[in-house]
Amino acid sequence: MKRLICFLCLFLLSAVVVTADDWQIVAGKIVTEFAKDVDPKNPLPEYPRPQLVRETWLNLNGLWDYAITNRDAAKLEKTDGKILVPYPVESALSGVGKTVGKDNKLWYSRQFEIPKGKNWENQQILLHFGAVDWDTTVYVNGKEVGKHVGGYSPFVFDVTDALKPEGKQELIVAVLDPTDDHFQPRGKQIKNPHGIWYTAVTGIWDTVWIEPVPATSIEKLKFVPNIKDATLTIETAVKNLQDGDQIEAKASFKSETNKQNAQRGVFGRRVFRQSSATSFVTVKRNKAGEPLVLPIANPKLWTPDEPNLYNLTVSVIRNGKIIDTVDSYFGMREISLGKTEDGITRILLNGKFLFQHGPLDQGWWPDGLYTAPTDAALAYDLEVTKKLGFNMLRKHVKVEPMRFYAHCDRLGILVWQDMPSGDKYIGGNDPDFVRSPESVANYEREWKEIIETRYNAPSIVIWVPFNEGWGQFDTCRILDLTKQFDPTRLVDGPSGWSDRGCGDLYDKHQYRGPGMFPPEEKRATVLGEYGGLGLPVKGHTWIESDKNWGYGGNLKDKDDLFQTYNQLNQRLHPLIAKGLSAAVYTQTTDVEVEVNGLMTYDRVIKVDVKKFKASNDALHYPAPEIKTLIPTATVKESEWFFTTDKPADGWEKAEFDVNAWKAGKAGFGTVGTPNTTVRTEWKTNDIWIRKSFELSANDVKDPLRLTLDLYHDEDAEVYINGVNVLETKGYVGNYTNFPMNNVTKTFRAGKNVIAIHCKQTSGGQYIDAGISLTIPAPKGQKRIW
Repeated sequence: MKRLICFLCLFLLSAVVVTADDWQIVAGKIVTEFAKDVDPKNPLPEYPRPQLVRETWLNLNGLWDYAITNRDAAKLEKTDGKILVPYPVESALSGVGKTVGKDNKLWYSRQFEIPKGKNWENQQILLHFGAVDWDTTVYVNGKEVGKHVGGYSPFVFDVTDALKPEGKQELIVAVLDPTDDHFQPRGKQIKNPHGIWYTAVTGIWDTVWIEPVPATSIEKLKFVPNIKDATLTIETAVKNLQDGDQIEAKASFKSETNKQNAQRGVFGRRVFRQSSATSFVTVKRNKAGEPLVLPIANPKLWTPDEPNLYNLTVSVIRNGKIIDTVDSYFGMREISLGKTEDGITRILLNGKFLFQHGPLDQGWWPDGLYTAPTDAALAYDLEVTKKLGFNMLRKHVKVEPMRFYAHCDRLGILVWQDMPSGDKYIGGNDPDFVRSPESVANYEREWKEIIETRYNAPSIVIWVPFNEGWGQFDTCRILDLTKQFDPTRLVDGPSGWSDRGCGDLYDKHQYRGPGMFPPEEKRATVLGEYGGLGLPVKGHTWIESDKNWGYGGNLKDKDDLFQTYNQLNQRLHPLIAKGLSAAVYTQTTDVEVEVNGLMTYDRVIKVDVKKFKASNDALHYPAPEIKTLIPTATVKESEWFFTTDKPADGWEKAEFDVNAWKAGKAGFGTVGTPNTTVRTEWKTNDIWIRKSFELSANDVKDPLRLTLDLYHDEDAEVYINGVNVLETKGYVGNYTNFPMNNVTKTFRAGKNVIAIHCKQTSGGQYIDAGISLTIPAPKGQKRIW
């Protein structure tokens, strides 16, 4: 599965040959190698609902007709061409690659036939949409069968009464999607993409399908595992129940089968394939309409290391006969807050502290935008996440198709699920935004749908209603409402920026970081975003431009990326002992002009997987010692020599005479510059600062590691003993770690001198630096979290 960087193996769009009648991939952008596996006659053929599976169904993905009209058009008059469903109309894989916008309406049209056979005769026909963004109206044979507003949740209409007795049935879908011209949840979609904001996504972006069901049929399942009581409570929503109907649930488990399915992933009539010999079977019947409490003797708990899953079959029984039956699966796990032996409140999985570490996962694709080209592609990102040594991910302001969470369930990946942001945004120090009543109602309805439809996934452990100040309103009320929707999981409150003292987590964002808030009595402290190390890979970027960026500037090559990342881990490690429960690294992949992924946008791995995993694995063992050589201003007062007048040549050399310079305490700058500790005012265009420090003979020997902590606003050049070790442009919003691994020969035993020049042009200004030494923990230690 490794796809390491190969500059000679550029996989360009023009190299992909996938054709069908009236369809081809839109040219002009990079695509993943999964694009070649897209079958335009049968795209994404896998069963779309892994936790409520019926044997009989019909996939409606494929080539449809489409048209883009004025938003006021009342009906579809003529079509513009073909579109490959379920890829968004703006995407390359759709075959269209056009924008829609607030003033237009997107239409889809196709014909289908109800299959012959007893499984389809005398049944209700349900039409399912995995997701459509945003305001959808559906017609069958000219009759409106339903509307749905919301871009992230599946919805279904009973179309039985609209169907013809036989022959071709006409299906038309009309979609309005104003994106960032409206209050709707939209995540990172924007009409003018730039920076951290990406291409808009309109219309169908998940599987469309139909299924036959009996008049009395199971509509929903809700699972509540209780590991203390060793039970699973099942709530079954059934349409058209009759007196005397019963619900029967049968659960089974076989450990060897779980291992096999974790490797390959199987979702079908039998959700996880098992041999006839199982190590556990339990069956129970209950009166329909009441919760069924199923005993699970000696439950095999679900964890990232052992993602144990049970098969489940739920049936409606009437007069001893099965009326309807569905297959599913579940995991026995518990997520909670609790105190560890050191008295610190932390996140507990199954009653034990597990440090949660994983990437910020955007879920975007250069060829499909919101939609992965294939199910293998959807799983691939997760498989790489595990191979890199992570045990969680934060799904960032996007919601995925149901199969994504099923893959997380089988692979053992904890998921923090964001609510896609929308409406207006606030700054870090602003009060909550006051939304309109319509915006509030829409947010609450869509968020409830997202939670209810993903409720049964054991991988999801934390809900994230707000990211930073994006659309943030009524913070504590919304966090409480989220708890009402799902009292079994934790609620982040919010992730970054504008904390209001509520929720289960105290969440810090710091780039490059790392950092943490002090532990609290009733909340766990987490690092919701950090890192963002940028590395553009030529031939694998969305555009070839200097607009490609990462936090703190871009790195030189994959070795530089790993060394810098490893330094972040070494700084992160001691924070765990201080109380940090989790850390989210930015990010899984590049997205458009963001190049801070561990993979490129077209899914080429940028790092040595083995080394990277070892670095991440080390976080679960005793931490290294961090020895401070020069403290930053945030840690301790420290005196430097400085001047704002241009000094004589050689000012950076160790032997330079600084008697004419002033002495002042760091940091230097203007009050009000974000995340700074100003002790000496600096408001001119330039400043030069110097400080000496001592190193012992042992301090400069390998494998000891030196790190420069630098806050610069704006351009800075850094010298050690007269040698230029760093030049960095622009400004940062917090301290950035720069590993000194490649310049360790610059340091020497005895006296050393650091000299910095910082140049300012406009706005806030600040310069401060620290140097620290990382001493690895002794080898042979036991895993502790």
